[in-house]
Amino acid sequence: MTLSSPLIWVNGTATGGATISVLDWALQRGDGCFEVFRSYRGRGFAVEEHVKRLEWSARQLDLVLPSHEDLMEWALLAAVRGGDCTVRILATRGSPTYVTPSSVIVMAEPLPQIPPELRLTMVDAPWHSAGRAWDLAGVKSLSYGPNMAASRQARTLGFHDAILMSDSGLVLEGPTLAVGWVRDGVVETPGLDLLILDSITRRHVLALAQDLGIDVVEGSFPRERLLGADEVFVMSTVREVTPVVEVSGHIFRKGPVTATLAEAFRARTQV
Repeated sequence: MTLSSPLIWVNGTATGGATISVLDWALQRGDGCFEVFRSYRGRGFAVEEHVKRLEWSARQLDLVLPSHEDLMEWALLAAVRGGDCTVRILATRGSPTYVTPSSVIVMAEPLPQIPPELRLTMVDAPWHSAGRAWDLAGVKSLSYGPNMAASRQARTLGFHDAILMSDSGLVLEGPTLAVGWVRDGVVETPGLDLLILDSITRRHVLALAQDLGIDVVEGSFPRERLLGADEVFVMSTVREVTPVVEVSGHIFRKGPVTATLAEAFRARTQV
């Protein structure tokens, strides 16, 4: 089934026109967290991992969620009802000032159109932790304003999206994606010690690479390391594994390692 319009539940109750209070701090201050996972023919992929990451984000934000069992039930129901779709879970703060309750909103959304190949540009990200420890590093919070600005900047320049760069010129991640590349048959990718998002798609792709006998190196890499790669690719819930054919004017071929990982990941999502 292909979803044509969103299906929405608020705190487990279906609603045709979901609303959120204008007093909710999620709206006023971006105070909340979220997750997005993919549903394939009504079967959610890695739902437990996404819900557990949502719960971890909520703990870092001191945000109380419903039970794990309720979250799983709502997420799986949305996947079944949505068919081929993305499922988004948003947890809001509510308003402590006006005693507005918090909410968990679950949405099954139609899949967006995804290009078969991507053109990216490097964008400085002074707001990114880039390895500097702080309490909310790695939290998938609703405060995505700087990331969205980076994506808009990339599109204004004629690219599909951005690759975020640290002040010292290290490759980090995209606004909503993880990035990897291939040099001499070895996959390289920024390490989690840079406090990038612990992408669930990235987890699965790197595990698949090792299963396939493809060496993986995680670390801190300058922009020149990526720009000298043989292949470049991104990893995300919506994009899965997608080849990158240009980064800031540097052209790349769609190579065999990326194709192998894309095929292996798609096969895993169908199990």
